[in-house]
Amino acid sequence: MNRAQPRQLAEDRILDAACLLAGGRPAGAYYLAGYAAEGGLKACIMAHVEAVGAIFQDRKFSEKCWTHDLEELLKLANLKPTLDADAAVNAALFANWGLATDWKETSRYEQRTQPEAQALLDAIDGKPDGVLEWIRNHW
Repeated sequence: MNRAQPRQLAEDRILDAACLLAGGRPAGAYYLAGYAAEGGLKACIMAHVEAVGAIFQDRKFSEKCWTHDLEELLKLANLKPTLDADAAVNAALFANWGLATDWKETSRYEQRTQPEAQALLDAIDGKPDGVLEWIRNHW
């Protein structure tokens, strides 16, 4: 997998989520919106690996990347300090990241309402302070 693949996955999943939400399928929209953020962060991890050779600094690095936890992926991309600094001066980004990290891959087993899915989609894909918009600046 190259860095372009998870970037495209992120772009595809956010579009899929918007279509599902518009079609009255909020549970699927919620689920796929989270995967958009995950894919974006995995692209950021690949950028980090390309820049600093992180896989050669930690034998288990690639194994750790098999998580769906957005907070862990942020750390693996070495972007936690950057997000912390950006969110400290941008209340909307701070709130959006908080909503995004409520997503778990196990949400596929949950029913979500239209407002819940809309809130997550807005938090991830909102302009200019959405999580995916922030991620795009780092992948």
